[in-house]
Amino acid sequence: MDIGIIGAGMIGGTLARRLSQLSHNVTIANSRGPETLKDLAAEINVKTGTAYEAARNNDIVVITIPQKNIADLPKDLFDGVKDDVIVIDTCNYYPLLRDGVIAELEQDLTNSEWVQSKIKRPIVKAFNSIFFESLGNAGRPKGDNNRIALPVSGDRKKDKEAVTDLFDQLGFDFFDVGELKNSWKYEPGTPTYCMDFNLETLKNRLNDLGTIRTPEIKANIIEQRTAQEKQLLEYYSKMKN
Repeated sequence: MDIGIIGAGMIGGTLARRLSQLSHNVTIANSRGPETLKDLAAEINVKTGTAYEAARNNDIVVITIPQKNIADLPKDLFDGVKDDVIVIDTCNYYPLLRDGVIAELEQDLTNSEWVQSKIKRPIVKAFNSIFFESLGNAGRPKGDNNRIALPVSGDRKKDKEAVTDLFDQLGFDFFDVGELKNSWKYEPGTPTYCMDFNLETLKNRLNDLGTIRTPEIKANIIEQRTAQEKQLLEYYSKMKN
C-alpha cells in the first residue's frame, strides 16, 4: 500500500520503519521540511515529502504529531483527497507535559473527535496506546497467547478493517471499541493505555469501563493522566541533568 505519515517522532518514525520493512511504499513528512528527514529516510528506505505529499496520492494517511499542532495543519491539506483514503490519528492530549490546555478537550470531546473536527475527515483512532519500543519490536505471530492487542475505533467499518489488517501485518491483535466517540477508553490516564495487554485482557479492561464516560470516570482519568505527566516531567528533568 501507499502510506503517508505526517510526523516523524517516536511513533511516526517507528511506523515508517516497520511499514517499509513490510514492503509498503511510505512517504514521511514533518513540520521542518523534507530536507531534515533525508538521513532517516535513507536509513529506513522511505521517501520524504511535504505534509501535502504525505496526505495525497496515498491509500492511508497517518497523523502522528503533538495534539496542539493539529490546529496548525494547512486548512486545505485534504482538499481533493478521495473519500476512500483512510486517515489514522495517533495523537494524545497532554496538557501539562506538552500541549497546554485545549478548551474543547476539557469538555466532552474525545481527543480524536477534536482532531476529526479540525481536519474535516473521518478518522480511525489507532497506534496511540502503545509505546514506540513495543510498536517496533514486540510484534508476535498470530495465535501467540502473548500477542499484544491494540484498540481501534472509528465510524467507518471498512477503514477500521484496513487498519486492523496493518495491525496483523505488524504482529498485533486488535479489539474494535466501536465508534470514534468511544476512543476515550484508551486515551492517556485510562487503565488500557500503553499496557501491552493481550486480546483477552484488553477486552476485559475496556469492557470494565462501561459505555458512558461519566463525570466520575472522566475525573479519575484526568487524575491518572496528570500523575503520568508529572512522572514523565520528572524523568525528562533527570535525563537533562
